[in-house]
Amino acid sequence: MCVGHCWTVLALGGEIFFLKPPLLLELFTSALCLSLSVVVSLPPLCALQPGISIHPSFRLSWSSSFSFLLPILVSGFETSRSPQHILPDDGAVFSTSQLQTFNTPAPCRTVEELTTGAAISQALHKIDPAWFTDGWLGRIKTDVEDNWRLKVQSSVLGQEISDFPLPDLALVAEHSNPVELGRLLQLILGCAVRCERKQEYIQIIMTLEESVQHVVMTAIQELMSKETMAPFGAELSGDLEQQLKKALEDLTELLAEKEALAQRCQELDIQVAVLQEERNSLLAENDVLTDRANQLDTFDDPSTPSGRKHSQLQQQLETLQEENFRLEAAKDDYRIHCEELEKQLIEVQHRNDELTSLAEESRALKDELDVLRNCSDRVVMLEASVETYKRKLENLGDLKRQMKLLEENNMTYMHNTVSLEEELRKANAARAQLETYKRQVQELHRKLSEETRIIIERDSLKEINEELRCTQAQQHQLSQAGMLSSGSPSHDNLAAELIPIEYREKFIRLQHENKMLRVQQEECEREKIAALQAQLEEAHKTRSELDTENRLSREQVSELQQQVEDLQKALQSQAAKPDDVSVPKPSGTNTEKMVQLNEAQDEIMKKKELLEDLQPDNTQTSLKVDELMAALKKKDDDMRAMEERYKMYLEKARNVIRALDPKLNPATAEIQALRNQLADRDKQILSLEEVECRNAAFRLPQSLNFQKLAIESRLGGRTSSVLSPGQSFLSQQRQVSNAPRRALSISVPATTSK
Repeated sequence: MCVGHCWTVLALGGEIFFLKPPLLLELFTSALCLSLSVVVSLPPLCALQPGISIHPSFRLSWSSSFSFLLPILVSGFETSRSPQHILPDDGAVFSTSQLQTFNTPAPCRTVEELTTGAAISQALHKIDPAWFTDGWLGRIKTDVEDNWRLKVQSSVLGQEISDFPLPDLALVAEHSNPVELGRLLQLILGCAVRCERKQEYIQIIMTLEESVQHVVMTAIQELMSKETMAPFGAELSGDLEQQLKKALEDLTELLAEKEALAQRCQELDIQVAVLQEERNSLLAENDVLTDRANQLDTFDDPSTPSGRKHSQLQQQLETLQEENFRLEAAKDDYRIHCEELEKQLIEVQHRNDELTSLAEESRALKDELDVLRNCSDRVVMLEASVETYKRKLENLGDLKRQMKLLEENNMTYMHNTVSLEEELRKANAARAQLETYKRQVQELHRKLSEETRIIIERDSLKEINEELRCTQAQQHQLSQAGMLSSGSPSHDNLAAELIPIEYREKFIRLQHENKMLRVQQEECEREKIAALQAQLEEAHKTRSELDTENRLSREQVSELQQQVEDLQKALQSQAAKPDDVSVPKPSGTNTEKMVQLNEAQDEIMKKKELLEDLQPDNTQTSLKVDELMAALKKKDDDMRAMEERYKMYLEKARNVIRALDPKLNPATAEIQALRNQLADRDKQILSLEEVECRNAAFRLPQSLNFQKLAIESRLGGRTSSVLSPGQSFLSQQRQVSNAPRRALSISVPATTSK
């Protein structure tokens, strides 16, 4: 009969269920009889302790979490965390010394002592004596020794935990598996927080470290989230059958293992027999060799071969001893010589230290001289900048006067613009009147064509009538008179049908619109090209500054490399001539120079990367400018071709208009006068647009100058602490751009429209 010790905690829907210890396991001939366990339901943990919060991001893993669980479980949640016995398993650390705080009679210093179950059962009895009674504790056997089968008992559970690997008690009892023991202790954790003294244990948990609290709460949450309630009654027999089948399968596997072990034992017996035979043969051979050795001659007799060989070896040994004595004497001589050389080396080192100190002093003085020279250079630069600022202040008055003149010109241009807008409104009114005249002219043309048709019919009837009545001469005269009278109207009708008057007006309007669009397009393209050229110049300027900084850095690097080479040559010359005055070794200053050299090289690499980053932008800007120039050229060609077509059409229209008879078209003179007025207006508009374009081109460089002055004033306003001389141009620009901007306000007088 075997007695086991396990306590199972199940969780389902926020409830934690505790199963009493299973009954005895009885092993029959071919089947395993399993006993039922009583299921006890207790209220949820979270409902009893609202202050407990379970972090959702933690995932419990058997290889890392029980380094915190086991010290808490076996110590009654004591705050001490200094384990004395550590058993690693995939990074998990288990503490067994703190289980002694329960004062259990059973030993609990190692995992093997825990696998007996006695210490765990006594701890459970102290956790909840109402369920783990004295009678139950009395059934626990403590004298199982090394028989692991007496440590295990199985049970049929009324509930199961889905996706939760239950502890394998066989591995715990037989192999002391720490992973399976950790799973068992996780279930005991559920018992501790669900017993009558749960408030005490929960308060102890809340006093632990935050990481330990997270691990403990994650373990409890895993049990609560993975429990599933198994139906009692009808499904209980099915679970028994499944567990019985599992037990039979385990029994079959054990029998197979037993057969394999028996076969292995048989093979080992055969090997033992073979080895015994070999041992007997070796013993016989050893006896034979011993007899032969006893029969050999002694070494003392020189007449025998072995005696002669022994004497030769003794002579060689004496020779080697003499050689050894001679080498020891030479070694003593060399030791004395080495001591003398060491004394000389100490003297040379003292001299070297003195020279090194002198070299360091000279180097420090040289550094001070360089600092003073740099300060003098900075003073000269600052004086030059002061002079530059004075000249800029003098030029500022001229710029203010120019600004006033520009404001006056702007007012004049605004007045001119207002007057031109009024004239444009008048021109629009005249255009409406012109449309009325066009409709009247079309009506007159229609009437004229109708009259011409009637006259032609009348003349034809007259010709027919005269042919019947008059002679051949009269008919000839009448025909001449008819041709003269009908020539001009037919010619006029043909010209009117060829080129209508609305087409001529449309040609003139399209020509004007074409000129306006061309001027606007040219102005827009000029602005774009100017902006792109400004960006390109800025990129070129930035690149030139970076090239200058790169060149200076390279010069500095070359100087530092030259110094390093000089130092190396000096060290080589010292090694070649040890008797001469030694050159000082590289000291802390040389190390600082090497550090400066590395920093300079890093800065050069950064500037190279910045240049490589700027080159694609510069190339892209150049390509964009070329594309815009090509598009502008193409548009200019299209505009010229369209203008040539319009000129050709207008020339044809003018020829047709000249061919018309002005006497038959009384409105032509008035229309021509209106056209002349429109042409004059178009010329005035074009001239004003050209003036405006010139003014815009004149204002563009001035605005650029003002912007440059504003940037220089901002740069001048920065303190030396913000814009230090050691900073690069790009870093200074970044600091200026990040600084708060000051608004530059220009007052413009208000204009009054007439």
